[in-house]
Amino acid sequence: MTKTTTKTTSTKKKVAIIGGGLSGLACAKYLADAGHEPIVYEARDILGGKVAAWQDADGDWIETGLHIFFGAYPNMMNLFEELDIEDRLQWKEHQMTFAMQELPGQFTSFKFPPNVPAPFNMAAAILTNTEMLTLEEKIRMVPGLLPMLLEGQSFIDNQDELSVQEFMQKYGMPERINDEIFIAMGKALDFTDPDKLSMSVILTAMNRFINEADGSQTAFIDGNQPDRLCKPMVEHITARGGQVLTGKPIASIEVNPDDNTIQHLILADGTTVEADVYVSAMPVDIIKRLIPKSWSSMPYFRQLSELEGIPVINLQIWFDTKLTSVDGLCFSRSPLLSVYADMSTCCDEYASETASMLELVFAPATKSVGADRNWIAASDEEIIEATLVELQRLFPNEIGPNSPNGGAKVTKSTVVRVPRSVYATTPGRNKFRPSQESPVSNFVMAGDFAAQKYLGSMEGAVLSGKLAAEVVCDKAAGRTTNGPKEVHSSIDIGSEEKSPIGVRGTHPIAFGGGQQGMGTNPPHP
Repeated sequence: MTKTTTKTTSTKKKVAIIGGGLSGLACAKYLADAGHEPIVYEARDILGGKVAAWQDADGDWIETGLHIFFGAYPNMMNLFEELDIEDRLQWKEHQMTFAMQELPGQFTSFKFPPNVPAPFNMAAAILTNTEMLTLEEKIRMVPGLLPMLLEGQSFIDNQDELSVQEFMQKYGMPERINDEIFIAMGKALDFTDPDKLSMSVILTAMNRFINEADGSQTAFIDGNQPDRLCKPMVEHITARGGQVLTGKPIASIEVNPDDNTIQHLILADGTTVEADVYVSAMPVDIIKRLIPKSWSSMPYFRQLSELEGIPVINLQIWFDTKLTSVDGLCFSRSPLLSVYADMSTCCDEYASETASMLELVFAPATKSVGADRNWIAASDEEIIEATLVELQRLFPNEIGPNSPNGGAKVTKSTVVRVPRSVYATTPGRNKFRPSQESPVSNFVMAGDFAAQKYLGSMEGAVLSGKLAAEVVCDKAAGRTTNGPKEVHSSIDIGSEEKSPIGVRGTHPIAFGGGQQGMGTNPPHP
């Protein structure tokens, strides 16, 4: 359990936070609560990072991703409560819905009975669904999952070196479990196929779902994330003396030659930023480009080379008619698509009784993570065309030439590419996730890739930002800290220092964000 960041008798610190995604904003929120002075520097003109969104010429919100809130997100739920915005979460019926691969247009659900405690509610959901797995297959899952229940997190951590398929082979699970369940979960959790995914990812999610009665229940926020989540965080921060600045990209981190502490930051416009403490809340692929030369040989920073973001594409497709859809998240079980939702049904801001807007996660997106081609480099038209072919299977009576009157017509579509999203959880990555506390006394690491018990996710981002704030608060109050996490022995002390590459360009992808269009001049912030 993390310590609560409470206001204490400590020296007030001015803290420069680089990055205005959920991790940076959460860090600033908890620092402001503790009486410090956080200043967030966001490179783009919009906040949110991986949950960023912007309005197009029609006034429609274009989103970086389809973001779902789970009951097993305690830090996110606490944040909503602390901001007094819990009513903005639209909770759905507690079920997990999958498309039936061999029965186009049909779906099946694992329904969790209400008022039944964990883990019995999940057991009931699995046993009462007879359409995806046979009873024998369900029984053969037990040897691999029972140690997770008995040993908990230690067992989960020890499986990080195994891929999903290697774990299945070790515990004698039939291949159909992979086909029916794990492929869909892997693509939803980390946008990749199971043969390239650490089993610890699947087990982490299942452990939360099994042990918390409402852990797998999902909610949608009732509108766009910038207004409905980021804005109240900014208002909370500024009301307590903090600042949140946009359009402030960092050019370099300048260090003191005698002790390697940060002397100041230099912004892209040449402005110098001085603070008592500096927090990186940038994506791992971006902070790697800014590591000062004198830090580059330190094992703590060298281990970052073992982490990189994974590609994903987010789609929004508007139709001229209302589709028959589920009020909630659906696992498409498509070779090209991960999960999707009809936002005209699921979300108040996009609600419509006459037309549908599907938001879909296109994954895997490159050959390196299991796709049949490099879809990131494909044109928008190719991606949408391929998606519509898949949607004909999901909506055979409503989309496609075989539907009455030619089916629903696309009135608009958007493609947002994120070449480097959450860190890729390939086998063996967990040991390289850095602690929030670093060997540099006035530098702290946040971001969902930093060490915390959740995956690269909204929950992980908020928790990491909170843990980073706790490091700052503990040091300011003179409390003993845990020190930096021990770096794995496979990371050697570098014999050669490397100069930082720096961030090149001012387009969203340069800062780790999602982007419409292929060039360096997208039609959005």
